[in-house]
Amino acid sequence: MVYETPEQQMRSAKRSLVTQRDGGTHRPGQGLGRGSIGKGSAELKAKSLLKRVRNIALAVVAIWIGAGIFSAVIGPLLFWGFMAMLVATVVAVGVFGVFPKVKVPKRAELKQGNPKQMVARTELWLEAQRPALPPPAQVIVDQLGVQLDALGLQLKGLGDDEPAMAEVRELVGEYIPETIDNYRKIPANLRSEEYAGKTADARLVESLTKLSGEVDRVTRRLAEGALDDLAIKSRYLEYRYGGAEALEDVLIDQKGPDTGVPLPDFSAIPTKQER
Repeated sequence: MVYETPEQQMRSAKRSLVTQRDGGTHRPGQGLGRGSIGKGSAELKAKSLLKRVRNIALAVVAIWIGAGIFSAVIGPLLFWGFMAMLVATVVAVGVFGVFPKVKVPKRAELKQGNPKQMVARTELWLEAQRPALPPPAQVIVDQLGVQLDALGLQLKGLGDDEPAMAEVRELVGEYIPETIDNYRKIPANLRSEEYAGKTADARLVESLTKLSGEVDRVTRRLAEGALDDLAIKSRYLEYRYGGAEALEDVLIDQKGPDTGVPLPDFSAIPTKQER
């Protein structure tokens, strides 16, 4: 499995945005599950699917075991009994194949929980709002899914009392959903009309673009600490395991700078016996 750095993920998202603006064929969530804009929401959907499969399996096994017990205690099922068992199996598959559905979180829930839960909930919420947005805004929502995945990785290990965590909760849990909610409150027939020099569609795209840039900025700022640690560790390993050149550098550092003054030749000094 190949893991991308936050910078690589940002570049991929920006390439996707350019492709869409140029008339490309962008498909949101490709490889993450149908309609998923990020890994967090895709994982929640996968868990829901596994739960439905488990419930179907348990229901079918229970029906067939019950039919076996009935046949052993009371008597053979015969034709109508067998048909009833098949109907019960089909009904169980139909019901448990649909429920439980993935619940779209409420706005108040978006900034709750640990970073992983916060990112996953926000991605699910954005996916639910996506169909009501204009195409340019949908592209930015897809980009936000990738950015939120990268941001969630940087938030791991941070406590709730960290200033960065409070800033992220405000950005992800308030500013992004509030921008979209304000847009959706406007009647659909008025969104393309100019008001104070711009249409609602244009203002939405402009606001989401700024918010996307802010998510990128926060992610990069959080990654700076890890990059500094990696640079220090790399330098240490270079000195310790870098080979002859690194060893020579270490020896020079230990000896101190070369002053250019030659040391005396002690072998030329006569010993006491020679005297």
